[in-house]
Amino acid sequence: MHWQMPVERLRPLIPGRLAIDTFEGRAWVGVTPFTISGARPVFTPPLPWVSDFHEINVRTYVHLDGVPGVWFFSLDANSLVAVMGAHTFFRLPYYHASINLEEQGGTIIYTSRREQAASRAEFNATWQIGAALPEAGPGSLDFFLIERYCLYTSAEEKLYRCRIFHAPWPLQAASLATYQSGMIEAAGLPSPAGEPLLHCGGPVNVEVWPLEEV
Repeated sequence: MHWQMPVERLRPLIPGRLAIDTFEGRAWVGVTPFTISGARPVFTPPLPWVSDFHEINVRTYVHLDGVPGVWFFSLDANSLVAVMGAHTFFRLPYYHASINLEEQGGTIIYTSRREQAASRAEFNATWQIGAALPEAGPGSLDFFLIERYCLYTSAEEKLYRCRIFHAPWPLQAASLATYQSGMIEAAGLPSPAGEPLLHCGGPVNVEVWPLEEV
């Protein structure tokens, strides 16, 4: 789910070395709920109680030295092990949350409640999955928002890049039935105006490289 967001509202929340990426002069913020299955380090088997979990993130788009990527304001997961691992190895702003996903035919009911009292945030939405869409083409808004192959993060005044790889997202249309969320507001941003731009994607296999300082 994506909404336009004024660049000036994003700028104070992002390290100065990173340029805020825009499409036709407009910046975007997204809320992305999804499910991870089989997450594991290379050469190790997945563990059912560790490797499979739900996650939701709040994000915008940035670039550095011509390399476009994602900047995460928050990532919530219902696996405490995943949260601790991401904090340790990827220096990302992960939070532990109670998350539930129900699928009824082509309808998805997704709820999330962040556990930390100091940074409470909730997400409740229901959407209907629609027909298959063409693959996002380079130069399109869909490609700008969806086909991102690295993330940026910072810690102790240092900036890091993490490369990722996956096949292009298989996209489907989606229609939003209900939506109530404080995720964007918890990141220090204003409530977005209007209806979101919606995409439904996946599944894809994702490979993630270690962080590198930039």
